[in-house]
Formats: sequence, structure tokens, C-alpha cells
Amino acid sequence: MRALVISGGGSKGAFAGGVAQYLIENKGFDYDIFIGTSTGSLLVSHLALKKIDEIKKIYTSVTQDSIFSVCPFTIKRKKGIETIGINHFNVLRNILRGSKTFGESYGLKQLIKDNFSKKDFEELKKTGLEIVITVSNLSLNQVEYKSIHDFGYDEFCEWVWISCNYTPFMSLAKKDGCEYADGGLGSMVPIDEAIKRGATTVDAIVLQTETTTYNRMPSLNAFSLLTNMFAFMLDRIEGQNIRIGKFVATNQKAIINFYYTPVVLTTNALIFDKEKMKQWWQSGFNFAKFKDDGTSPLADMES
Repeated sequence: MRALVISGGGSKGAFAGGVAQYLIENKGFDYDIFIGTSTGSLLVSHLALKKIDEIKKIYTSVTQDSIFSVCPFTIKRKKGIETIGINHFNVLRNILRGSKTFGESYGLKQLIKDNFSKKDFEELKKTGLEIVITVSNLSLNQVEYKSIHDFGYDEFCEWVWISCNYTPFMSLAKKDGCEYADGGLGSMVPIDEAIKRGATTVDAIVLQTETTTYNRMPSLNAFSLLTNMFAFMLDRIEGQNIRIGKFVATNQKAIINFYYTPVVLTTNALIFDKEKMKQWWQSGFNFAKFKDDGTSPLADMES
């Protein structure tokens, strides 16, 4: 059995889409298992249906307004680097409304349902493919994996949305008496889960460079400090997931093919720039092609 695992990474999901497009369309890989975390969960259903043009269109046209119903930050450009500043009005208004988070992501929830129909859902279920979404249960302090075969359409779409909720900047969801947040808080690259479900070959798209190649910009405000802290923690979680995945693969005699980003795409994956994401999608496709035939993928990434 072959599995496609896509890590979390916000706007960098566009790169993962390009890699997956090459693997599915050009290499002709047929996957039995698709597992996504955060932005990866947005990709897997369309990839399983091979509706790649549709998901590419979404990833290359999305904006902040598409994601946030209440955006908690402003985007500033300093010394050529995009950073986030606090949108004091939106944050204060959200807190006064009784919200536990600085912003809300109900725009994303609607975007998911607008672009993944009930017909798509039923078609996907009939294929028998395993589509799995990673979420973090904050109340029980555990990672949970939600399979498409265990839920109806509305609930499955909700789990996809929950997997992407990068709290405290996005919505905190409450289901079955528990609080849930972004799957990446617990498992950024769930390779071991794919192997537990029977995968003997795993193609893992990791939306980070294989080694740390940069120093972060100094924190300019409370929000940039928070994003830097979360990025630090998620990098550690990602590294741990990969080590565990390699250990499990060795014991189960499974093969893992890694696809890391060869360069740093962005230091703030909460910024959704459709022009950059269009470029990243093509970069991902070119990079997968490079791994396959040795052509250089870097020219368009460095522009």
C-alpha cells in the first residue's frame, strides 16, 4: 500500500500541491492512503479525487479575506520582509465578544464547503480510499486522526477546518465537550500513522527545509513573538515526527520518500499571497521533477 502524507505549513501548502501534482499526474502513483495535517488536510480530498486543477485554483487565488472572518493582524513590509502587526480593533472586538482567540477563521470553513461538495464526498467514500485528517484535542491532550469513513459530509468538513485552526490566531473549535485546534500542534508529519494503517511506501511532503538555514527576524510585537515561538515549537514537533516515522518504518520494513522544500519559502505561513502561492505551486512541481530526472528546480524559487 502506498500513502501520501502532507505536513502542516499554512500558505506553503501550495508547494505541497505542486509536488503532489507531479507524483500523481506525471509519476502515475496511485495512493491507498492520504493523510493531511493542517494545510495538508485541505489538499488530500481533492488529490484523492484527482481534481488537481480545482485545488490548484483555490491555492493560487486565496487571500487573507478568504480565510479570516476576523483577521487579528495587519501585514507590514520592513526591509523587504513581510511581518505581522496587531490589528488592535479586531482583536479587542473579538475579546469583548467573549472569544478565546484573537481572530476567527469562519471564512475558511465556508471556503471548504464551497469547494468540496457533498457529491465529491460521496464519490470519495465510494472509492474506498483512506482519507485521514489530523487534529489536536487540547482537552484530552492527545492527537486524533479522523477518517472520512467514520463521518458524514458536514462533520468531515468540520474536521478539515479544525485541523487548520492555528490558534490563538484562528478559531478554537468545541466538539463533543472537547476543545480542538490545529493538528500540527500534535503531529506535523504523521508518517507513523500512515504505516500503522498499512502503508509500505510513504511519500512524505514536508513543508520545511531539511536543515535549518536561517535566523528569524527579531520580534517586533507580541504577535510576531507568538508566531516565532509557535514556529520554533512546530519545528521541534516536526523533527520528532520524522524521527518516529523513520523508526517505525525501519521496524515495519516500510519505505519513506521525503520531499522537503529546498529553500525557505516564507518565515510567516499565515500570510496568504496568491502571487507567491502560484509561484510556490510551480516550484513544488519543478522540485518533484528535479528529484525524478535531475533538472534544476531552484531558478524560479529564488526569484
